[in-house]
Amino acid sequence: MSAPNPNIDTALLDAREASALAVLREAAAEQPAVFSTSFGAEDMVILDLIRRHGLDIASFTLDTGRLNEETYAVMQATEARYGKVVTTYFPDAAAVAALVAKNGINGFYDSVENRKECCGVRKMQPLAKALAGKKAWITGLRASQSVTRTDTPVREWDEARQLTKFNPIIDWSEAEVWAYIRRHDVPYNKLHDQFFPSIGCAPCTRAITPGEDVRAGRWWWENPESKECGLHVKDGQVSPLKFKS
Repeated sequence: MSAPNPNIDTALLDAREASALAVLREAAAEQPAVFSTSFGAEDMVILDLIRRHGLDIASFTLDTGRLNEETYAVMQATEARYGKVVTTYFPDAAAVAALVAKNGINGFYDSVENRKECCGVRKMQPLAKALAGKKAWITGLRASQSVTRTDTPVREWDEARQLTKFNPIIDWSEAEVWAYIRRHDVPYNKLHDQFFPSIGCAPCTRAITPGEDVRAGRWWWENPESKECGLHVKDGQVSPLKFKS
């Protein structure tokens, strides 16, 4: 499968770009502002907007140590296109070693608790370092990605991190994301050409079949309601710790 090549009305895409750019400019006004990217299609749209319009927004990514080779390839392609504009944060080596010693190298398959613990060490702890002292955090979330994101607003206060979170393409469709990528020839992860609409760590991501939800390939052994690593769980939200029957 190739990544979608949708035919989106030009005026509609122009309006989407203008709206997202307005949100990004609003975020840039709250300094220091930072954008988190996993180099998925949505994040590449936002990074391209930031760089093309010269916005004062820093960018970072989390390298968990378990990423796909295709993700590293698009990281390299991104650097070739935009320069060295993305800072990489890594998990603490001692914490990873302790996690593996406790649960095993792939212990996250054994329970949701184990999986969330792995995400905590490999994602949440590095994220805390990346967001320390920041006032604005920009993400590539889209409401239609999963049941945990349907009511996410464009702008929200993150009480736990004491910053404002901006989601500039929250109301975009998948087709609009790909129309933007085609219009501006934006680099993208080639796993998207292989039925991978959502890409995370290699052991926790699989291809999906036609008709499946776009997040079905992430932590596919869990219930949809628990499919967040913690990066974007709302204050007070508790994910059910149970598996699909």
